[in-house]
Amino acid sequence: MARAPFQVLVYPYRSRAELLEFAIFRRADKGYWQTVAGGGEGRETPLQAARRELWEETGIQTAESALLQLQTVEPVPVTEFKASPIWGEELYVIPQYCFGVDVGAAEIRLSAEHSELAWLTYPAALARIHHEGNRTALWELAARLHGKGPRGFN
Repeated sequence: MARAPFQVLVYPYRSRAELLEFAIFRRADKGYWQTVAGGGEGRETPLQAARRELWEETGIQTAESALLQLQTVEPVPVTEFKASPIWGEELYVIPQYCFGVDVGAAEIRLSAEHSELAWLTYPAALARIHHEGNRTALWELAARLHGKGPRGFN
């Protein structure tokens, strides 16, 4: 199936003893830390792609309504991905749509894409995340979950 011209990012999170934790993963191929990420396939919507990527990379199934779509949309150069036959030579940047999902007590199963999983608080996860846009999405998600508004959360 051809890769659609967009990317998704999904932050699984959980609450433990009043403390929010975010799941981040070490990439098996490049060694840096990120969260669930992947490209859309065929005619998928970003929401459908987020749900599928969550399943493929963690083994967690969730209803699309359980995904919280964030306002963060990161531009990603197409050179970050293998060429797609439907993209042509005029597409330079694709959008990355970002989501959060409360996975509660669900057990995460690592896919072959990742070598390690860490459940971290916001400051610890922020310090490990490799890509700037991923950090922006994490900040937005944490701010929303803490309910302090965009200017009340650091």
